[in-house]
Amino acid sequence: MRAVFIHAAYDIRLGDLPVPNAGPGQVLVDIEAVGLCGSDLHYYKDGGIGGTQVIVEPFVPGHEAAGRVREAVPERGIAEGAMVAIEPAFPCGACEWCHSGRHNICPHTLMMGGPPNHGALTRTVALAPGQLYAVPEGFSASTTALLEPLGVCIHAVDLARPQWFETVAVLGAGTIGLGILQLLRLAGIAEPIVVDPVGYRREKALELGAATAVASVAEIDGLTAGRGADLVLEATNSPAGFADATAAAAIGGRVVIVGIPDGNAYTFEAATPRRKQLQVTFSRRMNHVLPRAIRLVAEGRLDPETWVSHRIGLDGVPEALDMLANYRDRALKVVVQPD
Repeated sequence: MRAVFIHAAYDIRLGDLPVPNAGPGQVLVDIEAVGLCGSDLHYYKDGGIGGTQVIVEPFVPGHEAAGRVREAVPERGIAEGAMVAIEPAFPCGACEWCHSGRHNICPHTLMMGGPPNHGALTRTVALAPGQLYAVPEGFSASTTALLEPLGVCIHAVDLARPQWFETVAVLGAGTIGLGILQLLRLAGIAEPIVVDPVGYRREKALELGAATAVASVAEIDGLTAGRGADLVLEATNSPAGFADATAAAAIGGRVVIVGIPDGNAYTFEAATPRRKQLQVTFSRRMNHVLPRAIRLVAEGRLDPETWVSHRIGLDGVPEALDMLANYRDRALKVVVQPD
């Protein structure tokens, strides 16, 4: 079957991948939609992510995925041929973090679409039943695939604990920043500020509920009479993201770091977060939130399709990654349909 392989930074090719067999305790899922994620972009630009998941040999990326199961999964309430949302992470289930219910920080997690594990930018994958979630009839493949990034946004907002009447700033208006923005509005934050240097992304943030969208964190001082934001959620790929978030925060404020910086390093001066006595939390993927993501969409409270700018086939992935890396053609979320 055809698949997209990343061989090294900026080296992406289509090739052939053997059709998987369902091993013990696995289910075959025929993929119908995959969202290109910022993590995929890091593999494309940096040849790795987070300093550890480095490309040693070609692998198939893609973890924001949805498809149809080839057989029923009765223990998950899933009928044969049903559309399913996919939890791409498979934690060990045995470590102290899994036992405490924090599966998202299990150090032994196997991640679909993280080297050396092949991902969903192909036709068929084999997954454990616990990674599959039934969705309501009528959910499209792309909507179902985008439940994964929505879950990342929900987890980040859970950690942030937004309060009514706080000044809240979101740094970054990519998919995750936009999803966080929409969730903040649902949580009752009436006037969120969004910061992004790219004009069309600021326009999208205003369309999706930002009260103000500005190009740099320096402008937050003017919007808050020099006080800064009570809560800052950082969702960029910038090595300056941590410094920008702490600069934007008010004294005694809270910062949640959701983004992953290019080059796997932040550069910042220690004095700012120390003197402000900021509460800083790092957000890692998501933890038991897909049922809430499904419900939010099913009840019409949030539509992840509002993030989608392009729909392509497998052949278009190399061009799409270059487009995303260089902010061309007003690219936001690109959804790949393997067939």
